[in-house]
Amino acid sequence: MTAVPTVRGTVDSGELGRTYMHEHIFALTADVQQNFPEEWGDEDARVADAAAKLKALAAQGVRSIVDPTVIGLGRYIPRIQRVAELVPELNIVVATGIYTYESVPPFFYHRGPAVGRPEPMVDMFVRDITEGITGTGVRAGMLKCAIDAQGLTEGVERVMRAVAQAHHRTGTPVTVHTHPDSKTGRHVKRVLCDEEGVDPRRVVLGHSGDTTDCDHLSELADAGFVLGMDRFGINLATTFEARADTLVEMCRRGYADRMVLSQDAACYIDWIDPEVLGLLPQWHYLHIADEVLPYVRERGVTEEQVQTMLVETPRRVFEG
Repeated sequence: MTAVPTVRGTVDSGELGRTYMHEHIFALTADVQQNFPEEWGDEDARVADAAAKLKALAAQGVRSIVDPTVIGLGRYIPRIQRVAELVPELNIVVATGIYTYESVPPFFYHRGPAVGRPEPMVDMFVRDITEGITGTGVRAGMLKCAIDAQGLTEGVERVMRAVAQAHHRTGTPVTVHTHPDSKTGRHVKRVLCDEEGVDPRRVVLGHSGDTTDCDHLSELADAGFVLGMDRFGINLATTFEARADTLVEMCRRGYADRMVLSQDAACYIDWIDPEVLGLLPQWHYLHIADEVLPYVRERGVTEEQVQTMLVETPRRVFEG
């Protein structure tokens, strides 16, 4: 078994149990929240609300979540520590990395390769993993990068290669925000795996469930990747049935051991107008257990396959 760092300490990979591999607690625009805090409201109330929502998730039998909130998504670990202390029944694994679709953050414009020096991101990511994040003692258990419809921009590639180097130094698994309609998983394969040497079995291709192209998903699974079917409940550009039917078909094709499940939900996210959030009534932590699993079971997904996607495959990602 493998030791997995969580917010409240290290747990054995065999104790992770039912795991959602992509759930946020808070997704924030840090500068806006610091300078225009009106919408955030009371800190204690936000923490209490998050704890209540996560307790409800734990009551469904979910034992662990991975929160891939990194630079660019408003990561603030002291707040997550407060939440975790109120929900001791849930393991929370946090991440390190940078979330960008285009350029690196301005901090990195004139550092590292831009001025002929080593990439500072690598040491930053490694320190988060080996020593802890900003003096909290909380170590990251996942690396995170992103590639979206903009494709493999210079900034995206720079972060991706830094994540690969940090992976090799620490053995930490990787999750990648992808845009499957643009088939960006192929870029991940070339850069992260073919060129940088990361084992695709340690890489979760996030948001794979945003497409219904099962042939493309099968191609990526055959290459060794783990597919993140992790946006259940986000049904503006698609439907509940389309997401769930894609999961059913991929299970029918024999890929249950190449998929993990989540909702990409958050207790609070400031990226979306509250009126728009009202159009997504299924986007919350309880959706998979309450609605997705009953639907897919009725269409042939077995209990063994559910166990594989929620317990065995997440554990294997961490164990390598």
